[in-house]
Order: sequence, then structure tokens, then C-alpha cells
Amino acid sequence: MSGQNELVQRIDAIERAYEYLLAYAAQGRTEEAGSDARPMLEQMYASLDGLGALARSALSAGSSAGGADFESFLTALDRDASVARGAVGLVLSRAKISSLLVDNLNASVHVRALLTDLFLLEQALKS
Repeated sequence: MSGQNELVQRIDAIERAYEYLLAYAAQGRTEEAGSDARPMLEQMYASLDGLGALARSALSAGSSAGGADFESFLTALDRDASVARGAVGLVLSRAKISSLLVDNLNASVHVRALLTDLFLLEQALKS
């Protein structure tokens, strides 16, 4: 699998998990029993690992300009992915994953910054 294909698959997994977690947060659950919340969070956590380096490789391979043109963006993406991964890890470390806990994860500026980065990255890869 090429680096760009893997990156696209990881972005899709992160976005799918986020969409699932938005619905989960609205359910008023006190724990995740009978839901896919934990597996979705685990998939998101795994997809975030090394995401910045993978994006750097994919963008550099498809760029007609020097990497310096978007290095600041990649630095921010790497940081946002790392912090969001830490937040997901915190949620996964809990014995019970409530809707309120997930709602606070979804509202995190770090998760939102990451998603905005990914939306931009997706469009850049298509260009």
C-alpha cells in the first residue's frame, strides 16, 4: 500500500470514529457496554500514531514545490495528531466510557484542530 493510500485510509478511519462518537455522545450513556465506542476509539488511536510523518511523506511525494512551502502546516498537523491521540488515550484508559466523557473529547480544541487539518489535507491530496 502506498503512503498516500494508507494516509487516506487513516483519515477515513479517524473521521468515521469521530462521526460515531458524535452520535454516542448524544445517547446519555454512563458506560459503553453494548456499543462500539471503545473499538472506534481504539481505531482512532491507532490511526493517529505517526500520522504526521505519513502526511509529510505523502505530501512531499506529490508536491511540485519544495517542502518548505507547507512545513509549518505539517508541524502543526504532527502536534495536533499527537495531542489528540493523548486525549483519546486518556478516554481509553477509563474503565467506563460515558457519553459525557466522549462529548468532552469531541469538544476538545485539539480534536477539532486535528479534524480541520485532516479536511485540508484530504483536499490537498486530491489536488
